[in-house]
Amino acid sequence: MAMRREMPGPCVLCGATRGERRAGHWSCAACGWRVGDVPDAELPLPRIDVVYYIRYADRIKIGTSSQPRQRLGAIWHDELLAFERGGRAVEQERHRRFAHLREGGEWFRADDELLDHVRAISAEASPWDAYARWLSEALQR
Repeated sequence: MAMRREMPGPCVLCGATRGERRAGHWSCAACGWRVGDVPDAELPLPRIDVVYYIRYADRIKIGTSSQPRQRLGAIWHDELLAFERGGRAVEQERHRRFAHLREGGEWFRADDELLDHVRAISAEASPWDAYARWLSEALQR
């Protein structure tokens, strides 16, 4: 098993600084991108749709975006809770599942049932680490 430690420089894909040294090369611990590999600047980044969960006071917004940094920068919130991979279909399913907690639009009461769902999908990685991994996986295809 590789040890995680500081890389020689930040990951060019996600900016993380922790990495793993395997088979003579560094890989980013957050997204798995191999240090030294450079994304082709002429190609657009792959589209990664996410369902986001943000908290403002005692309410949680369930929304979707293919550009989460820009989207979350435009919405007043206290905390990013989680990302779940998926687009409108996943978002609509979550809206149906938690409809009994709806407080208007895409905002829901921060009830234990919804918070348990958020904890379950965010257990493996922080939202931005998960997003970086999904982006890295798409680029490596």
